[in-house]
Amino acid sequence: MSSEAMQAAKSTARPTAKQQAPTLIMLHGLLGDRHDWAAVKAGLEDIDCLALDLPGHGENHHVQVGAFEAFHHWLSDTLMARGIHRYCLLGYSLGGRLALYHASRQPAGLEALWLESAHPGLPARERPARIAHDERWAIRFEQEPLENVLTDWYQQPVFADLTEAQRSRQIHRRLGANHGAAVAKMLRATSLGQQPSLWQWLEHTALPVSYFSGLRDAKFHALATRLAVEAQSLRHITLSGGHNLHAEQPTAFSRELNAWYRARITSLVC
Repeated sequence: MSSEAMQAAKSTARPTAKQQAPTLIMLHGLLGDRHDWAAVKAGLEDIDCLALDLPGHGENHHVQVGAFEAFHHWLSDTLMARGIHRYCLLGYSLGGRLALYHASRQPAGLEALWLESAHPGLPARERPARIAHDERWAIRFEQEPLENVLTDWYQQPVFADLTEAQRSRQIHRRLGANHGAAVAKMLRATSLGQQPSLWQWLEHTALPVSYFSGLRDAKFHALATRLAVEAQSLRHITLSGGHNLHAEQPTAFSRELNAWYRARITSLVC
């Protein structure tokens, strides 16, 4: 066999560094879908990624999960069905809380976790009030015209940084992509009041964890700052923006992901 043929055979047999790198799994927030990550994906440098529609959303609007544990199993089964054995998770808001819970179950193959504007969990005494709060919204999603509910939904303090034009565009986009009854079921199942507190897990985990927060998002930026003090291995990434950073700052978002993957690929090569 010639030296060129031998080299070609070696190249075929040995996975490239990119092939050895974990797949990036992206989870959107409540009312969103996998297309929410399009601008971030466009800025990624040769990274294998998969943006999923959450249960109750997008093409999975017919899929139901009754609790965080059920979502954990759904995600594990989904990745297995797609042949994904090594992966990183990126989640925004609800998607971040679901990613965090999944990570806390220590699934085989998970190599890093990125959270964006995601709550690690409430103290037990505050959970009943949050369940009641989310139940009121769930009833509205079930019973009222979706446009009316969305108009009020995007008036919540967490969306205060949106301009009226941005708010109007968001409502229009969500109108065509959601089913009120499906959203209600997901909201009940994954209410922040149903989520266990994962602050201590974040303090002690050896998994690389990063948290994106926006300077204009007072609540979650303060939460992330506190979390970075309590979980000292957590990497807090601050960007200029509000609650939905991947929509406002997709280039900066992609830059952070690219840097991590470059370092990861370098470590695989060396």
